[in-house]
Amino acid sequence: MEHITVRDIVEATGGRLLCGDGQVELVHISIDSRTMKGQDLFVPLVGEKVDAHRFIDQAFLVGAVATLTSEHDFMEDKRPWIRVEDTKQALQDIGRYYRKRLNLPLVGITGSVGKTTTREMVAAALSGRYQVYKTPGNSNSQVGVPITLSEIQRSDEIGVLELGMSMPGELTVIAKIAQVDMAVITNVGVTHIEQLGSQENIYREKMTIQDGLKDGGILFLNGDDPMLKDTEAKAGCRTVYYGTGANSQYRAEDISIVDGYPVFTAVCRDRRIPVALKIMGRHNVLNTMVALAVADANGVPLEAAAEKLAQFTGFQNRQQIYEKDGVTIIDDTYNASPVSMLAGLEVLQSMKGAGRRIAVLADMKELGPDAPKFHREVGAWIGEHPVDALYTLGDLAAEIAAGAAPAENCRFFHFAGEDREGLFQALKAELKPGDCVLLKGSNSMKLGQVAAWLLES
Repeated sequence: MEHITVRDIVEATGGRLLCGDGQVELVHISIDSRTMKGQDLFVPLVGEKVDAHRFIDQAFLVGAVATLTSEHDFMEDKRPWIRVEDTKQALQDIGRYYRKRLNLPLVGITGSVGKTTTREMVAAALSGRYQVYKTPGNSNSQVGVPITLSEIQRSDEIGVLELGMSMPGELTVIAKIAQVDMAVITNVGVTHIEQLGSQENIYREKMTIQDGLKDGGILFLNGDDPMLKDTEAKAGCRTVYYGTGANSQYRAEDISIVDGYPVFTAVCRDRRIPVALKIMGRHNVLNTMVALAVADANGVPLEAAAEKLAQFTGFQNRQQIYEKDGVTIIDDTYNASPVSMLAGLEVLQSMKGAGRRIAVLADMKELGPDAPKFHREVGAWIGEHPVDALYTLGDLAAEIAAGAAPAENCRFFHFAGEDREGLFQALKAELKPGDCVLLKGSNSMKLGQVAAWLLES
């Protein structure tokens, strides 16, 4: 935060200053006493298991200069304590207040799959002209977005925010805090269907990003997505489609995959730009096209945007490729959905020069009652595009093996959900120079540990 005082926080939250100096300046907001940066406002959230009010004293010791509280009505202290009714709501109020003080344009990104990679690629394309602020890590929630907004500085010229959701109504809250000028919906899949009930419900929830889209804003939609290709922005806003078909103003043509890396022509209205990516997977073609569309809408020269995208190499646990003792390891363990798991398998299939292709797949979470079916469908794809060996981790992943069972010349190995050590030892004994191994699963399955062990062994 810049030029924000305790008095400003009192105004933003409608709270009451119990004690301390209202002119104390604040630089950061923290909800965790272990991650203070200095001159923090501590926001003690009340969770189902932990009430962070008990960490207020610790927060003051390690960098906080003020705190919110919903549990104290009187306090004698030289340090500022601000009484609010609800600390989470107060945090969101601070986010709204700070957003009003910002005069830079913001791009909001949501979708069932690929939000984070799309965020990174849009930011990369925009960096062809601007100093870009982007959501750090996974701060895309009702709690994370207000903190993300508070870190934007006057030197930043444009911002790219990831807006997540996992329950009905959540994205509306987040969108109204962020008040974006441009919104991107990457796709409508089945992630979080367990909480939302149906893909149609997921579609309706994703569209609520427009609840915070400013008048005159732009809605960027995936023209290849069956549920988005005929959707239009709300009244007063403009729709831009990106994809691979003629319905998209920004589309990719002449797509080829060279050793897993996409090469194609980006058709941007009346311009044709050659693109060669350094990140793997056909799905990143669409991420590139929306990045170019957003960049073009903000006046970034397309050649400069394409050059920045060609330099992008991804980030940890998202299709990162390593070589260890002659074995190629594709670490894509950050998360998984049916769409992204198939994308990872396509990358594995496209690896030229590989000896054996080995897939290590773990459970995909939050898919609701149809989760076994989604896993079997992934297996069915493997049945038609066989790998040399399939290792599965977890009860649901066993359904992948069941769906792939007809595959010829494919060896199957299954491990219980917590048996990552057993899986690692089996892989370590199996792998030999020339092999290519893909590791993919939901983050909660901790398959990233197995990838790390392979690289360290």
